[in-house]
Order: sequence, then structure tokens, then C-alpha cells
Amino acid sequence: MPFKSITNLMLVKDFLDIVGGQDAATLVKLCEKNRKGTTDEEISKKMKLRVTEIRTILNKLHYRGIAEYQKTRNPKTGWYNYTWEIKKKRIANLIIEQQNEVLERLAKKKNLETEYSLFDCIKCSERAPFEIAAEYNFICPNCGNSMESANNPKRIKEINSKMKKIEQELEILKKTNE
Repeated sequence: MPFKSITNLMLVKDFLDIVGGQDAATLVKLCEKNRKGTTDEEISKKMKLRVTEIRTILNKLHYRGIAEYQKTRNPKTGWYNYTWEIKKKRIANLIIEQQNEVLERLAKKKNLETEYSLFDCIKCSERAPFEIAAEYNFICPNCGNSMESANNPKRIKEINSKMKKIEQELEILKKTNE
């Protein structure tokens, strides 16, 4: 089922919360509905927030290349008006880049879990492959407690399910990015 907007994805909402704050996803959705440039004053009225709060969010998004503005001077007052646009492709590209890095780390973790016999310290959660644990006679080098086998097929399944979920979300983002 295709999404009308990438802002409906939880992954995108979480990303925007991190980048622009808790109201960033709402702001992006509002700007997206407008389809043309929107002034910070218009957004402020619709979101019932102060203009300074809206500008703070927009500037955080602008720093990441998500929001762009056109600056025009009001001939009567001499003040500048800023008309903002949201770049959905930029949001998608940033998230795709970020999630590809997460996938890489998960793949390395999965490889470590499947290829090596691992041992964990019960007390400090230090993890070591068999060779290193054996060198220390299965005693943790950090705290001195005993180390126990940590190979668990359940962990590999968890990693696989995380990877699958991320890949599905990436597919949706890639489709909307075209």
C-alpha cells in the first residue's frame, strides 16, 4: 500500500523529532499539505505556536537541508518575509543514509554472532570471542567475574527481524523518493 506522505512513516517522524524537535513532524506535514511556499507566520497561526518557536524548528531543519526559504523584502515596512519549503527528497535521502549505516552495523553484529563462539560477563556485560575468553580462563578481564557462553539463536533472529523491518521501510522511502 503506497503512502500519500513519507511523514506518515514512524521512522520519518522519529527522525524529524530528533532533528527539529517534537513539533517538527507536524510542521513538515503542514508545509507538505500547502504544496507551495509557506511563511513562518502562517505556520505559526495553524500550529498555534509562537513565530519564534516555528523559526527555531525551521532553522534546525534548514541546517540539515530539509527546509529552504525564499527571502523577500516588504516594501512598506522594510522587513524581510521568509517563505519556506520542505524538501521531502532530502528527508528521505538523510534517513536512507542513516538506516544504511544501521544495517551495516547489524550485519557486522550478525556475522559476529554466527561466526564466533561468544562469551559474556554476567556482571559487567563484557563480550569476548572464545579465543580471548579462553586466554583469560573465562574470567572477565574487566571485573574478574566468570564468563558464560552467549551464543543464542534468539539474538540472531532478533537481528534478522530488525534488518528486515529496516529494509522494508527503506523500500517505501526509496519508492517515495523517485
